[in-house]
Amino acid sequence: MSISNARAAAQSGLLEIRGLIKRFGGVTAVNALDMTVRAGDVHALIGPNGSGKTTTLNVISGLYRADGGSIRFDGAEIAGRPAHAIAAGGIARTFQNIRLFGELTVAENVMIGRHARTRTGFFGALLPGGATAREERETRERAHELLRFVGLENVAGAPARSLPYGDQRRVEIARALASEPRLLLLDEPAAGMNPSETDALVALLRTIRAQGTTLLLIEHDMNLVMSVSDTITVLNFGQHIAEGPPAEVARNPDVITAYLGGTLDAA
Repeated sequence: MSISNARAAAQSGLLEIRGLIKRFGGVTAVNALDMTVRAGDVHALIGPNGSGKTTTLNVISGLYRADGGSIRFDGAEIAGRPAHAIAAGGIARTFQNIRLFGELTVAENVMIGRHARTRTGFFGALLPGGATAREERETRERAHELLRFVGLENVAGAPARSLPYGDQRRVEIARALASEPRLLLLDEPAAGMNPSETDALVALLRTIRAQGTTLLLIEHDMNLVMSVSDTITVLNFGQHIAEGPPAEVARNPDVITAYLGGTLDAA
């Protein structure tokens, strides 16, 4: 990406969503959503259960097809593209429900995330040759680097299913980072974590952001959201009801009402 393009993305938004609509039968899960995620930011997408947050991520990442609206990533329209093309273009994600291959090792799970950046592909890997062996070695080395980055290199050879829930979450993050994304979508990464694991996750998210990856985060832990986010967008019944810096959103009366009359910090 050129310097001029990077500046333009930072000014206009790396991810631009306009009028996004997603329906399931007669239910409108996302209703005319507008949202801008600036390059280099941590942008949180919050709201009560059923407000359309995960549906929004599923549409952005290509798992669902939008029923209306526009999704532009780095200036290019991506609405309607298949998930693998969106991933290859620089968007990676984790899932609300962990999707690791339990029988494979931790390192092998992370290596799978690298496929969008490899050249030989599945059939090339079946053929002998120096390029294939070199790519395999580089992929494994990168997996170990990422496991070191998330603090799990010591369990690289363990079956993924043997790890505690919080550690499996970090493996998912490492796997997503293996594709070298410019935008990382995180769906409730703190789910199932104890307080010390959550504190470690906060530090990890800040480091990922400091290294240049933009984050779009769904999370119910409001302490985490408030501590890492530059901007928060709030959904309720599929509609955008507030957006802004954390302190501003926390004072918004519509947001407080959406969280059943409590304060946002306590939601």
